[in-house]
Amino acid sequence: MYAYDELDRTIVNERVSEFRDQVARRLSGELTEDEFKSLRLMNGVYLQLHAYMLRIAIPYGTLSSAQLRRLAHVGRRYDRGYGHFTTRQNIQFHWIKLAELPDALADLAEVGIHAMQTSGNCIRNITADQWAGVAPGEVDDPRIWAEILRQYATLHPEFSFLPRKFKFAITASKHDRAAIKVHDIGLRIHRNAEGEVGFEVLVGGGLGRTPFLAKTINSFVSHRDILSYCEAILRVYNQYGRRDNIYKARIKILVHELGIEKFKQEVEEEWAQMRDGALTLEGSEIEDIRSRFTYPNYETLSDTPDELTKAVAADRHFEAWYKNSVAPHKVPGYAIVTLSLKPEGGTPGDATADQMDAIADLAEKYSFGEIRVGHEQNLALPHVAKRDLPALWRALDKVGVATPNVNLVSDIICCPGLDYCSLSNARSIPIAQELTRRFANPDTANLIGRLHVNISGCINACGHHHVGHIGILGVEKNGEEFYQITIGGRADEHAELGTLVGPAVPHEQVADVVEDIVEAYLALRQRPDELFVDVVKRLGVEPFKERVYATR
Repeated sequence: MYAYDELDRTIVNERVSEFRDQVARRLSGELTEDEFKSLRLMNGVYLQLHAYMLRIAIPYGTLSSAQLRRLAHVGRRYDRGYGHFTTRQNIQFHWIKLAELPDALADLAEVGIHAMQTSGNCIRNITADQWAGVAPGEVDDPRIWAEILRQYATLHPEFSFLPRKFKFAITASKHDRAAIKVHDIGLRIHRNAEGEVGFEVLVGGGLGRTPFLAKTINSFVSHRDILSYCEAILRVYNQYGRRDNIYKARIKILVHELGIEKFKQEVEEEWAQMRDGALTLEGSEIEDIRSRFTYPNYETLSDTPDELTKAVAADRHFEAWYKNSVAPHKVPGYAIVTLSLKPEGGTPGDATADQMDAIADLAEKYSFGEIRVGHEQNLALPHVAKRDLPALWRALDKVGVATPNVNLVSDIICCPGLDYCSLSNARSIPIAQELTRRFANPDTANLIGRLHVNISGCINACGHHHVGHIGILGVEKNGEEFYQITIGGRADEHAELGTLVGPAVPHEQVADVVEDIVEAYLALRQRPDELFVDVVKRLGVEPFKERVYATR
């Protein structure tokens, strides 16, 4: 966990006070809604279909038990008893009253949580691998660098009014759990041939109306230069990015239109003027940030404790959960546990206030008081002793977050859709709920294997449908909800954009179409461990298209 200092606390508290005055002026009529809009957006407040929505930042996805309890308090006191975890390590509350927003933010500020820059044309919440600092084989803890970037970006005067929103993601593992290729800037920490630690810098990724995967602009930038290099990218974007057309304002469009080589030339010329300047990171500065992160005092434990061995042998339900939801840890005797927020018939990413309180308690008991939020809209306990796994499983099962479906077909990424969002064309949540029911049988889900379904209610792609193994996009046709289906997308280190299968289908046919695609996959795969995305890559979409539209 990172320990905020007095400066952090002062900034957050002053921002709450400032926003309280802005809300008071809006309520009194001194500010119109149009005048208030830019002010509320910079504090994470959206006006949705039915109410204001508050988006809270969870920097690099790390929460303490005290912070999760405070989120539960906000959900219970100011909302309707729950919150919604998003793909960018935020949490959203969809029913908060405008008059009570400052009080909610003040309550959150007491435990170091804020909503600054979770919206607006600025640098948004810096995201990272949810297993940062505990994943085996990791080159470095990416949260260190995410925190450096967070401090750099917060209230930055030059980059608070960019052409459009701007998103960073960072990973330090071979397997990308942070989806860096669908971000404006993606950073991959690695070692060069000389063994030095630095960054591969990718730029121009993003989904939405015009999806692009990020391209490598520099294969190795030294850690001392990473801030100045990122600023050079931002300066070029700030100068040349479109402000006359919202649909062409993202950096991905600029990179695409200039080409990566021309864009790199512009960045290198800008960087040459500022390299070795004030943004150069000295070793002492990096170590100061690193020293503010506290790590657990791990015990020396058996990596195969008797408690775990006996539980696996005695209870097939525990065995299924253990195989599905428990991952290796860099420290022997410990494990990373993923908590599924995708129960049968539930809303993906939702957690009730009671669940958050219970998870906070379990984190204190079993995970050194730390919780992580993942890109896939699940939570994780990053420091669990393997000997405690049976007891933890029983407790998680009582809370309703032990469904053994992590990375399986019912572990669905889903935006709030037309149930909440004024931008949406179609509902997302009912589709996800129906699919979790269709594939609730664990034997069926395990037979299918790793398969990611992503659902967006509109072209803005908050559900990242472009990079779902199966992607579902809601569209509107003559006042009715239809859905386009893509297959073959993925968001990891081998990121691909999905390919459209065929014409959009009506709401009532979506679950049937997904079942048809899955059945085609099971018939087409050459061996049980051939993943769905690998079959699509080998055969293309035609065999799936034939199956889906044969009787429609």
